[in-house]
Amino acid sequence: MTGAHWAVIGLLAVGAFAIRVSGLVAGRRIRDSRHAWVLDDLPGLIVVSLVTSSLVGQPLLTWIAAAVALGIAILTDHVIATMAVGVSVFAALSWLGV
Repeated sequence: MTGAHWAVIGLLAVGAFAIRVSGLVAGRRIRDSRHAWVLDDLPGLIVVSLVTSSLVGQPLLTWIAAAVALGIAILTDHVIATMAVGVSVFAALSWLGV
């Protein structure tokens, strides 16, 4: 490998390290600020955004299974039960040809 390759590798390593350090610094500043309440809801917001973006453009069958899974999540507050019921509903509706 040439010196240019090593320079790129070194630059990428420094960049990756800087991103991680800046995340730690920003996280600490947010925790110490008046906006710390946002961090409490962040994991749930990330899950909701991922699920919502994955449902866009999906057929009705997927939306029905997701709605049933949401109902189970609200009733039980149990992740494994929610996933199992959601997948089961999707499989059953697919098998029935809905």
